[in-house]
Amino acid sequence: MKIRVGIGYDSHRFVPGDGVILGGVKVPSDKSLVGHSDADAVCHAVTDAILGGSGLGDIGEMFPDNDEVNRGRDSLEMLRLAVRRVREAGWAAVQVDLSIIAEEPKIGRHRERIRAKLAGALGVEPSAVMVKGKTNEKMGWIGKGKGLAVIAVCTLESIVA
Repeated sequence: MKIRVGIGYDSHRFVPGDGVILGGVKVPSDKSLVGHSDADAVCHAVTDAILGGSGLGDIGEMFPDNDEVNRGRDSLEMLRLAVRRVREAGWAAVQVDLSIIAEEPKIGRHRERIRAKLAGALGVEPSAVMVKGKTNEKMGWIGKGKGLAVIAVCTLESIVA
C-alpha cells in the first residue's frame, strides 16, 4: 500500500459582512472573508493538501484567480473537483486534520457540520475529518482580528492495484 501526505495552507482577511464560510458552512459573524471565490479558507487548504499530496500541483493551478469562471465560485465544489482529479490519478484521501486559526468566530458549535460537509466532498466518514479551532493568543494580524488562517494535513492512499 502506498501512502502520501499533503499539507495545505490558506488565509483570508476579514471585511464587514454577514458571515464566514468555513468548510461549506456559513458561520454567523459580523464579518466575511475576502477572496476571488467564496473565500472558504478551509476548503482551499484541504484542496491544496490533497492536490499537493497526490503530486498534482495546487489550488492556484487548478482554479486560477485570474479566471472569471472562479469568481465567487463555491469552494466546496472546487474541492469535489479536486477530489475527482486526485482519484483519476490513482489516489484517495483517507483522513484530513485541520486547524482554523482565528480569534473570531469560534468554531466549536460548527465543528460537526464542517466535518460532515468536508467528509461528503472527500468521500470519507466524518470520523476521518478532524476540525480544530485555535486562537493566535492576540498576536499578529490574526490575533488582531484582521483575518484567519487554516492549516490542513491530508493522508492519501494509492487506489491503483
